[in-house]
Amino acid sequence: MMDTLIGDFTKQLKESLEIGNDLHVHTTNKQYKNILACGLGGSGIGANLVRDLVGDQLTIPMIVNKNYFIPGFVDEDTFVLLNSYSGNTEETIEALQRVEQHHCKITCVTSGGKLAAAATAKGYDLVSIPAGKPSPRACLGYSFILQLFTLHKHGFVNNNFIQEIEGAIKLLDEQSEAIKTQAKNIANILYNRIAVLYAPDQYESVAVRWRQQINENGKLLCWHHIIPEMNHNELVGWRTERDDLAVVFFDFENVYERIKTRKLINKDITQKYTPHIIELDAVGENKMEQMLHMIHLGDWVSFYIAELRGVDAVEVDVIDYLKGELSKT
Repeated sequence: MMDTLIGDFTKQLKESLEIGNDLHVHTTNKQYKNILACGLGGSGIGANLVRDLVGDQLTIPMIVNKNYFIPGFVDEDTFVLLNSYSGNTEETIEALQRVEQHHCKITCVTSGGKLAAAATAKGYDLVSIPAGKPSPRACLGYSFILQLFTLHKHGFVNNNFIQEIEGAIKLLDEQSEAIKTQAKNIANILYNRIAVLYAPDQYESVAVRWRQQINENGKLLCWHHIIPEMNHNELVGWRTERDDLAVVFFDFENVYERIKTRKLINKDITQKYTPHIIELDAVGENKMEQMLHMIHLGDWVSFYIAELRGVDAVEVDVIDYLKGELSKT
């Protein structure tokens, strides 16, 4: 099941472009002061990706919020994106109630549930994601593309991303078998170890996606950090030899030279304590292609980890248990 969902990623990207081109939202001449994107887990990662992709275009701050609460700066000049695949995510529904009190501009990105019902009843923009998928984490192609279209139609970003996504689709289709082969090799190193993921700060969403997918699909603990911040704290923690750790360094083009230098020094230090060092070089002609290629590779890695561990990549029983217990209170 999960392998089919991952394999259909480019089909999802194509479908999202069609949905986005036909998307209708209510625009005004209002000048917003900030953007707040709310969402958690597989429903929230799309906003992280959007912020990394178009952050250099945005002339106002974009905050990705993963909580019941909202920042104190939120007011009627805040543009809000509420992301929940099911439309019933508890934290996001509470965030909706809170932003409503401030009369924000609200857009709901969902396949249904309470979020869609609220949008319909109260006249908020509703960006509909195709329903029926077995897991929100398998809908990244929908959530981040439709958020990009929403931001574009409101004038926050240009539409260059359309051509870039089309290029990424072509790249991923051409590289399909090579990506799976590489993913199998990486999974063979990671499946019985704790992966430690290090990425340049402006590409953190890639590391977050890898971590989430290894957690949910591979049923493994994992952590990530960003460069240069980890050089001011975590690096000191590398003191003892650990065969159960494997470090993954993500390399992208157009990264600041000092960050590249730091990465090389980090590698020299960490390889003193673990022999399991993986360096991944970005593939693609632009940031969009490189990030989507790396994310798609990580999705396959997480699936092959699940296979090697003999676990069901789709199953998330412990999360269902958590939700069941919360519903009792």
